[in-house]
Amino acid sequence: MTESLFPDHLSLDPGWTKDTIAVQAGRPARAAGAPINPPIILSSTYVHDASLEYGRDGNAGWGALEAALGALDGGRAVTFASGLAAATAIAALVPAGGTVVLPSVAYYGVRNVFDRLRSLGRLQLRIVAADDTDAVLGASEGADMVWVESIANPLIVVADVPAIAAGARQRGAITVVDATFATPLRQRPLDLGADIVLHSATKLIGGHSDLLLGAVVCKDPAHAELLVTYRHDHGSIPGALEAFLALRGLRTLAVRLDRAEASAAELARRLASHPHVARVNYPGLPGDPQHERASRVLPNGSGSMLSLEIDGTAEQTEAFLARLRLLTHATSLGGVESLIERRARYAGDAAIVGPTLCRLSVGIENVEDLWADLDGAMRAVLG
Repeated sequence: MTESLFPDHLSLDPGWTKDTIAVQAGRPARAAGAPINPPIILSSTYVHDASLEYGRDGNAGWGALEAALGALDGGRAVTFASGLAAATAIAALVPAGGTVVLPSVAYYGVRNVFDRLRSLGRLQLRIVAADDTDAVLGASEGADMVWVESIANPLIVVADVPAIAAGARQRGAITVVDATFATPLRQRPLDLGADIVLHSATKLIGGHSDLLLGAVVCKDPAHAELLVTYRHDHGSIPGALEAFLALRGLRTLAVRLDRAEASAAELARRLASHPHVARVNYPGLPGDPQHERASRVLPNGSGSMLSLEIDGTAEQTEAFLARLRLLTHATSLGGVESLIERRARYAGDAAIVGPTLCRLSVGIENVEDLWADLDGAMRAVLG
């Protein structure tokens, strides 16, 4: 639907890297007097007769963003009002009475979606540890969908996407990979055998903590068409401004991610030897249990997310967070500013994390300033 509003995009060179594609994909075709950025179209209805009649049918801004994300991930993209709206649409692909394999460590919003569907008798769930590939494949026997996160929230667990996708396909199940933490610049799950990729574009793709938007990229165009119909019928459409902002954010993703990832790796290294830190989860650390797998399935980098457990109490952890001056004590992730929070404050995560585990989204501030803030706050509270 969206392509008819914005049919002509800049041609992409097949030899371009993903960093360059992120900058160039989704732009209007070059013509004298044409804008280099797709315009924001603010309209709820369109003049007859055309394939588009109403705002739920499509928007040029969605088309541009979807063209860019599809080029980056190697499939057809469909955008939604939020990452959770996108996840809910994917869940609708499971046949009535079907079975979904879900990781025990996953974004609590997605767990809530599937728990609700299970409670309604809509589907069955099999919960397994995503980093136990044999367990995932065993659970996928007779399943319809296998859901994994390439880098899992909030314990930073890495799934063996190629092995899981291959095994799931042999067993007749489709594989969905939430690649929000990895982004298309660190992993293209469709190239690794997955069928569907989910992104919360609210996070690293948008990159500035100023929008809500989700995206699904499908290998099979038939899946994409089903999702387009779902979006239209359920009204889970992204706003025109949000699509514009997400595409603008995508333009700088490569430089933002490189900077944030380098800082995350350095902070993880220092935190791992800090006297007041009991544990650091970051697959880029050579001693991390996820390191070997990450080096295979995320060869271009381990991302900008890490988590750490404070060697103290929940109350001391809250006091540490309250003393931070540069890092912001807030939820969400992937923005240019660094964010940190104690995840056990949420009932959905309290069952899977320790009381002092903090998830840290590293932004693009100077790493020495970030370290001084973290180290200073911990020493002030813990001695």
